[in-house]
Amino acid sequence: MKDLKALFQEYLVRPVTLMEVCGTHTVNIFRFGLRSLFPPELTLLSGPGCPVCVMPQEEIDFLVQAAEKPGVTVAVFGDLLRVPGTRASLKEVRARGGEVKIIYSPLEAVELAETHPDQKVLLAGVGFETTAPAQAVTVLEAHKRRLKNFFFFSALRLMPPALRALLSDPEIKIDGLILPGHVSTVIGSRPYEFIPQKFGIPGVITGFEPRDILEGILMLLKLIAEGKATIAVQYQRAVRPEGNPWGKRVLREVFVPAEGRWRGLGEIPESKLRLKEEFKDFEAEETLALVLKPAEENPTCRCGEILKGKLRPPDCPLFARVCTPEKPYGPCMVSSEGACAAYFRFEVED
Repeated sequence: MKDLKALFQEYLVRPVTLMEVCGTHTVNIFRFGLRSLFPPELTLLSGPGCPVCVMPQEEIDFLVQAAEKPGVTVAVFGDLLRVPGTRASLKEVRARGGEVKIIYSPLEAVELAETHPDQKVLLAGVGFETTAPAQAVTVLEAHKRRLKNFFFFSALRLMPPALRALLSDPEIKIDGLILPGHVSTVIGSRPYEFIPQKFGIPGVITGFEPRDILEGILMLLKLIAEGKATIAVQYQRAVRPEGNPWGKRVLREVFVPAEGRWRGLGEIPESKLRLKEEFKDFEAEETLALVLKPAEENPTCRCGEILKGKLRPPDCPLFARVCTPEKPYGPCMVSSEGACAAYFRFEVED
C-alpha cells in the first residue's frame, strides 16, 4: 500500500499551486500538521475565506462609531472585538464604557432588544452563505416581534462573486481550488461552474476533517494531472448540487445582493447582502443616523495581499515581529480563521 507522500508524488506531474478558500481549511491544515505530508512541488495558498478578515476598514470603523453612540448596544461575535479600526477597536471602545456585547447566536440580539427596550441594539451581521440564513431568521424574528429598537448592519458576503474577482486578476496563478464545504452546504456545487468554464481550472468542495482535506487535495491533483477542469464534491455527505432549498429561500426572503467592498479585492458586484425594502426599518445606517465613510486600510498591514494569495503571512514585514495575536495590526492576525493567526499559532509558537 502506498503511503500518502507517494500518492501525492504520483499525481504531481509538475509543480502545482492550490488555494484553500476557507479559513477553516487553513487552520485545520496547520492544526493537524498536514503540510508535513506534502511534497515541495505542492504549494498551498490561503484565500479570502475568513469573513472577519475580508471586512474593509470602513465597516470596522462604522461599528466602532455605533458603539460610541449613547444608548446603542453593538452585538458582535468575538472575532470582531480586537480588529483594529482607524481610531480604535471595539475592545477599546468597550473599555472606555461603550456598550459592546459578545454573542454566540444572532438571536441573542433579538432577546437583548426585547429585554432592554430603552437600548438600541445593533446586530453586526458577519459571515458568508454559511451563517447568512441564521442572520435572515434573526431579522424575520425581530420583524415578527415588531421590535422598534433592533437594528442590523450587514457585513454578509457571497463567495462565488469573490472567487470570480480573484481569478480575474492576471497576477493570481492558481492551478486548482479547495472549495469551502460549509458555504457549499447552503449554495450547492452549481454556483461554482464558472470556475472551470471561464478560468479552466478545477475545484473540489472539501470537508474539514484531516481525511477530507487530504482526499480533496488528491482529487484536485488527479484532475490536474488528467487535464480535467471540472467541479467535484469530496464532501458528499453534506453537499448536494442544488444546495439547501430552505437556506436559499430564507436568504431570498430577507436579502438582495448588492455591490460590496472586500479587503484586498476591492469593489465586487453582487457580492454583499443588503436588507430588502420591507426590512429597511432595521437598516442601521439610516435609522441610527450613522454614516459608512470610506476609510484607508493600514498601509503597513499586508492582510489584503495575503487574502488574495499574493503573499504568505511570513512574507509580511510585520508578521511575528510587531504584529502578533496580542498586538494585531490587521484582521488576519485577529480572527480564529485568519491565515496570519494560523501561521503564528502553529508555526511560530511551535
